[in-house]
Amino acid sequence: MVTTKEPERMKLKQDRLKSLSKRKFRAGDKPICAITAYDYPTARVLDEVGVDIILVGDSLGMVVLGFPDTTHVTLEHMCHHTEAVARGAKDTLILGDLPINTYDTPEQALATAKVLVNAGADAVKLEGGIIQEEKIRKIIEAGIPVIGHLGMLPQSVLEEGGYKKKGKTQEQANRLIDSARCLEQVGCTAIILESVIPKVAQDITNAISIPTIGIGCGRTSCDGEVAVITDVIGSYPWFVPPFATPRASVADDIKRAVTEYKEAIGKEV
Repeated sequence: MVTTKEPERMKLKQDRLKSLSKRKFRAGDKPICAITAYDYPTARVLDEVGVDIILVGDSLGMVVLGFPDTTHVTLEHMCHHTEAVARGAKDTLILGDLPINTYDTPEQALATAKVLVNAGADAVKLEGGIIQEEKIRKIIEAGIPVIGHLGMLPQSVLEEGGYKKKGKTQEQANRLIDSARCLEQVGCTAIILESVIPKVAQDITNAISIPTIGIGCGRTSCDGEVAVITDVIGSYPWFVPPFATPRASVADDIKRAVTEYKEAIGKEV
């Protein structure tokens, strides 16, 4: 378990978080690049590439653990993978997801956030808007940075009956903007917007001074993007979201390499 962090590295990451909170692509800043990782070698590669944020997302429930959705992910799962990522990413900001049913009250939210920080996270993320205000406030007052998450909320997929685009009605759009303003006022560093109509995502981005980081919101509607690593490298071919663009085909490479290995067994070199 990661129980301590080097003071100099902690100071560097704190400075980067402060700088991140002011980055607005639509005001001329460089867009924020965030990507998920769940293990040591991937985190180390992303650290060397120099992405802005590594998200240890509860998406690991599907692409690593084989669950049908994120509602099966536990705090134990999140700690295990956050620790692995923290061993590989020494300089990149590490963002840890609070899994479902671990932030039902402000006190529980803070306790969970502390566990993830102890595992190696530099900041935490939880789903929801105005309803989460007191929980977010509690975490931030304890000195732990928080990044919000609005739009489609994967942990609510069972309640909503599937993954649905958000912002289709004016009522939804207004609620999202109000929630974003609330998260900004309570002190969030940034807000992830997931599967929000591009025009509404742009309106939210323009309505607040902290950055928005989009996924499935259009390429230019937010101040940056977050992607799931398996979508980017093509290592999970069984399902690719319609908004994702695979830039490699790791699954095919693995099949080819293992097939060659299997055929080479027992043969002279």
